[in-house]
Amino acid sequence: MITDVLADATERMTKAVEVTKDDFSSVRTGRANPAMFQKILVSYYGTPTPLEQLASLQNQEARTLLVTPYDKSALRDIEQAIRDVPNLGAQPNNDGTVIRVTLPDLTEERRKEYVKIVRTKAEDGKVSIRNIRRKAKDDLDALKSEVGDDEVTRGEKELEQVTKRYVDAIDDALKRKEAELLEV
Repeated sequence: MITDVLADATERMTKAVEVTKDDFSSVRTGRANPAMFQKILVSYYGTPTPLEQLASLQNQEARTLLVTPYDKSALRDIEQAIRDVPNLGAQPNNDGTVIRVTLPDLTEERRKEYVKIVRTKAEDGKVSIRNIRRKAKDDLDALKSEVGDDEVTRGEKELEQVTKRYVDAIDDALKRKEAELLEV
């Protein structure tokens, strides 16, 4: 029973780390990256629809992304959605068939702002891991009467090791993203 609780916690912590890394990829660095546009919602016939379902995204150059809509009637909506995204500063150019999105160079001030955003996302990931740990610890405490104090204590120690491993994984991803952001 303790192994089930630990396996569930480990699985959920793995997902929390993946979500945090996905959030990191949505923060722009000096290069254009299609992952930055994954969370953009476009009003398509009145329904918020993810951009990746409406268009293909391709890197054209280091700071230029090519957006090719599957439905040409959605060009204006896509262009408007890209223009309205906060913290992106992108300039979409519509030529009637495709949209070229040019990202401006990052200033030192802007880079530091993005580092703060990434740190916030990392802290959110750590909080979710701690919440998973707390729930698993409560589940272990509920098992005390069935398996005994020693087994529960051993399970809690193992849970702490797992938690530390996943928090360290988020910290490592944060360090890599910060280095990527501050690289000129």
